[in-house]
Amino acid sequence: MSETQPPAATLARSDAFARRLKKRYSAERRFKALGLGAVVFSVAVLVFLLGTMLWNGVGGFQRVEAAVPIGLAASGLSADSAVLAQPGAVQGLEAQGLPAIVAASAEQALGAEGAAAVDPEAWRDVAARLIADPSLASRSAVFHLPTDGALAAGFEGEGRTEMRALAQRLVAEGKLSKNFDAGFLTRSDATSAQHAGVWGALKGSMLTMLVTLLLAFPIGVLAALYLEEYAPRNRWTDVIEVSINNLAAVPSIIFGLLGLAVFLALFPNLRSAPLIGGMTLALMTMPVIVISGRNAIKAVPPSIRDGALAIGASPVQVVFHHVLPLALPGILTGTIIGMARALGETAPLLMIGMRAFIAAPPEGFTSPASVLPVQIFLWSDEVDRGFVERTSAAIVVLLLFLLAMNGLAIYLRNRFEKKW
Repeated sequence: MSETQPPAATLARSDAFARRLKKRYSAERRFKALGLGAVVFSVAVLVFLLGTMLWNGVGGFQRVEAAVPIGLAASGLSADSAVLAQPGAVQGLEAQGLPAIVAASAEQALGAEGAAAVDPEAWRDVAARLIADPSLASRSAVFHLPTDGALAAGFEGEGRTEMRALAQRLVAEGKLSKNFDAGFLTRSDATSAQHAGVWGALKGSMLTMLVTLLLAFPIGVLAALYLEEYAPRNRWTDVIEVSINNLAAVPSIIFGLLGLAVFLALFPNLRSAPLIGGMTLALMTMPVIVISGRNAIKAVPPSIRDGALAIGASPVQVVFHHVLPLALPGILTGTIIGMARALGETAPLLMIGMRAFIAAPPEGFTSPASVLPVQIFLWSDEVDRGFVERTSAAIVVLLLFLLAMNGLAIYLRNRFEKKW
């Protein structure tokens, strides 16, 4: 018997199906290509951002210094190691005439014009090295002294013509160079970019973030536990849930106004203190922790609760011995997001006065302080090229601080993560 041919309608349907199948495969390939392109573009932008910050920040970790030989042995300076170990050692060296000794040595090595361009506070660097190594008082040594902003600008090819010429002459003589400035990480803010440092703002950020974490984390977790495990389902609970969701999207400056109106009204003497800054940022961070905490608690299987109740555990024991440990990794994820947002906020801290010029690191939670985002904001408004480089360097420090904080949180999250 001869083989029968399929009907024309069947062939038409088969061809249409093949075309639709080919179209779907083509759409899938386009979607994969778009997804890969988005990932590549995001990575490229991130690499460009980090590369730009690192490239511009290299100069911020350096400063222009003049090499000045100083013979402290012939100066008659008394530098007993026991005396230098005392708290007032710097004032004692100043009383013995160390600033004049440094100025005379700078004039002898650089000339009158070059000595005038050395920073007037450069003798403090000599005093710090002398306190660290009292044996320098019995011999000659070369000290790299910071210059003023005019000579530093001349070194970069900017500023006045005479400063550029002086910088070129000193560079040709090997007496002027741009060196790594370790003090950038140990000094606080200053009016000169040559003396500006980031430690004061970094310490202020640490104290502020600690207050934020100590307030927002326990209150947010307890609120999430109550809303998810104990709160009755009624109209008031719905209002609270909607309010928390709305608070998570409120602009940060609103929380700054709230801190200004409430916290500074209660504690007017603590303006720009890390305690007030931490309380303000805690209000902003708490809704994020509550929302992520509720989602993490909700993700715990009901069988965990039923099994614990079946063996005689009380509701409180079920929550704190079983549900909370299993939900903790998810809660820490939300905490990471909230703390990372708080670390980079500037507007609410400006509202409570943390933009003041602070020349010394804070001594505690109630001392005047600045934070890294505000310090970056203030330096970016300066016209001095040195502050532009310091701004990029401070951004690098902020990113490293953020990575360290997130790395610790991720480690804790992985440490407490459980499988079921």
